[in-house]
Amino acid sequence: MSTPAADAPVTDETAPKDRFPHVYVILVLFALLAAVLSWIVPAGLYERVPGPDGQEVVDPDSFSFVEQSPVSAIELLTAIPRGLVDAGAIVFFVFTIGGMFEVVRRTGLIDVALAAVARLFAGRGVAVIPALMVVFSLIASFIGVPELSLVYIPAILPLILSLGYDRVVAVAVALLGTGAGFAAGFLNPINTGLGQQIAGLEPFSGIGLRIALYLAYLATAVGYIIWYARRVAADPTRSVLHGHADTTVRERDRLDLDAVPQFSTRQKAAGIALLLLAGVLVWGIITQGWFFPEFAGMFILIAIVVGLVAGMRTSDMAEAFDQGLRDVLAGAIIVGVARGVAIVLEDGNILDTLVFGLGESVGFLPPVLFVVGMFLVQAVFNLIVPSGSGQALVTLPVLAPLSDLLGVTRQSAVLAYQTGDGMTNLIYPTSGYFMAALAVGRVPWNRWVRFYAPLLGLWVLISLGFLMFAQLTGWS
Repeated sequence: MSTPAADAPVTDETAPKDRFPHVYVILVLFALLAAVLSWIVPAGLYERVPGPDGQEVVDPDSFSFVEQSPVSAIELLTAIPRGLVDAGAIVFFVFTIGGMFEVVRRTGLIDVALAAVARLFAGRGVAVIPALMVVFSLIASFIGVPELSLVYIPAILPLILSLGYDRVVAVAVALLGTGAGFAAGFLNPINTGLGQQIAGLEPFSGIGLRIALYLAYLATAVGYIIWYARRVAADPTRSVLHGHADTTVRERDRLDLDAVPQFSTRQKAAGIALLLLAGVLVWGIITQGWFFPEFAGMFILIAIVVGLVAGMRTSDMAEAFDQGLRDVLAGAIIVGVARGVAIVLEDGNILDTLVFGLGESVGFLPPVLFVVGMFLVQAVFNLIVPSGSGQALVTLPVLAPLSDLLGVTRQSAVLAYQTGDGMTNLIYPTSGYFMAALAVGRVPWNRWVRFYAPLLGLWVLISLGFLMFAQLTGWS
């Protein structure tokens, strides 16, 4: 099926060209800035004490300034390699996604399945957007792993392109779907569950308001993407990618509905094996606490089992896996480079100083404005520590007791943390999985910002409205 968006392999020479620096350059500049700050910002430390599940959290009453420890040249030079080592589990997770997906793709399973979905939505293709986003958002709400968007993007990209939309729509369906579910997180063990444990609250209490917030996030995201997708389908020059040097659509990203056969017997067996192994993965996440190392191991197993059941030769499987690794190389490296920025701040002992300063900056506000200040503190701090659990362990032990002193419920404090963290994950270049997702979808960061900024503004207003409502009603 031919579509305007899919048939636009060249750049319009009259369109404005990008003069925006590469994401590697941006992240290196962040690391340099962090190194400079280590010479300016006073060094300080909180003591760490055992917290929920044995994890270390900061003691909010233990902050003290320490001897200045500016980042040395060798520390700065090795920050990125150390970042790659420190984020090794996530880096390998990204690699195995690419390898597994390419093996499964070459079995023909994905093309046949997507063709079936495209035929199902024939004549009402836009309906596929909410259908996919509901599924992705619920998964993120239940298991709290937004990194799974890296799996979704290559899987749905051919379908989205076949419907006449651009790569941004595919990336947005995956990222904003998981983002809406993760930010509201009504049953999310990673941000909501951990945050409530640290704050001394019942696990997953206050679920009603979080479900309402989830529905608000999801409805606005679905409406925004549909509005954008229809504009692009009607006029491809309305795409935020218009004028970018890379407007090509790779042949393997296309989905020709007329050329896709029905499921063969071996493909049906491979599909059953894929579903069973996916079920094992979900079981492991929910009941066994599996995380990135187990995810990566399961993806390798899926590639091997599905490839063999589908009748692929082992040499072809290895070649496909290798090609998949190359496809996600940039995304995997970005994860480590982004982690290097936080390592520079840790080397300079200014990370805790920044937490202390941010807490002090909002401590004088009246309660209804304090929750707004907490949201902004979490949103800003997420630039430095773009990890939901890491952020909870560092900031909530400080802000939760402070909220008690100012008459703010701890439930509102947790909501401010999870919303400030969740939505900014999708714009900060220091967010490793997010930048990896853009690399997999081949969407430049500055073009994504142009697309996402209006929705982010709307999500911020929704969040602030819910936070002020929670404070005014004494939500607990």
